[in-house]
Amino acid sequence: MRGLALAAAALAAALAPRAAAAQAGYGPPIMVVTGPDEGRDAPDFTLPWATKDTVGTGPDAYALWRDRGKTVVLAFYPRDFTKSDSIELSTFRDRYDDLFGPDVVVLGISVDPVETHRRFAAKLDLPFRLLSDPDQKVAAKYGSKDPRGFNRRTVYVIGPDGRVVYRDLVFQATGTSSYEALKRAIRGSRRK
Repeated sequence: MRGLALAAAALAAALAPRAAAAQAGYGPPIMVVTGPDEGRDAPDFTLPWATKDTVGTGPDAYALWRDRGKTVVLAFYPRDFTKSDSIELSTFRDRYDDLFGPDVVVLGISVDPVETHRRFAAKLDLPFRLLSDPDQKVAAKYGSKDPRGFNRRTVYVIGPDGRVVYRDLVFQATGTSSYEALKRAIRGSRRK
């Protein structure tokens, strides 16, 4: 119990300068991150989607339960047509076979409407669907909702059994470490 109290005190001390800056309006707000932990059931959802060629709404909307038995990657990102999001999704495109392969379902999720997604997917020539979550209801279930009205950059891997096998709550669009960790998680989900 003493160790837990010491850890909590250390965390509070480490966050104090950031909290003061955020309260004064000089930094990003500190957010408590929630969402399904590894080993937990992934919350089900249904959302409209777009690819570079097609839009799926109504009865054609994407439903997570339909992909039970497959590995699913959920990549929450802030907005279409931004530099960091273009980098992330282009990296997914360029490394698709290396990171994912043909048996993995990859889904990008942001607040943008499906028509904006369609244009963005066409511009980047993306081989996967972009889902529209304008009210951030799904982002909230996955701890990816930013109170400023866009999604935080997070990535979840859902195994064939419908459980979260991996989550990265601060996915880095630039660099390689987040992509390599994602690749390892996907490979691990195939062995389960």
